[in-house]
Amino acid sequence: MPRYRALLILTLSACCCNSCQKEPIDTRAKDERNIRDADAATLKGAQANDVDGAVANYADDASWLPPNSPLVHGKTAIRAGWAKLIGNPGFTIDWQINKVEIGRAGDLAYTIYTYQMALDGADGKPITDQGKDMAVWRKQPDGAWKMVADTFNSDLAVKLQVKTPETKHKISKHHPRKRQRTT
Repeated sequence: MPRYRALLILTLSACCCNSCQKEPIDTRAKDERNIRDADAATLKGAQANDVDGAVANYADDASWLPPNSPLVHGKTAIRAGWAKLIGNPGFTIDWQINKVEIGRAGDLAYTIYTYQMALDGADGKPITDQGKDMAVWRKQPDGAWKMVADTFNSDLAVKLQVKTPETKHKISKHHPRKRQRTT
């Protein structure tokens, strides 16, 4: 009998300890504010043509997926891409976060944006663009949020290349060879 009593006390103690554990604190509202603040600092850097400010919130192992270009991997390469973009004469940019979604575990998030951008073309005429962006953010060990993936693309239609007379004549059609009769 004492053996069963000890087992019962041990079981009840374990149940009580498990019920005393607190639920994890939901930090998603605070995390959203932190992401929005970090993003605002990135925008401020880009608008001031400050490359370091524009890339400050990318993780060292981040990937950048600009339109019509190869994948850019790593903060150093992303910095070079932003430097090229910001270095264009007439460059201006603005964006707005439309959605921030924090994962239940609190370590990953994504943001969806719309953007407006302008720069001078090769002929000196202004080029304007508008589009959308999606970024994936990861919470760092120090609690800061850094982008680990960022991609954007235009809402504007792609202009088709018009074939010039020179390119029209270079197209060749395949003509099968005629078979020779053997008699």
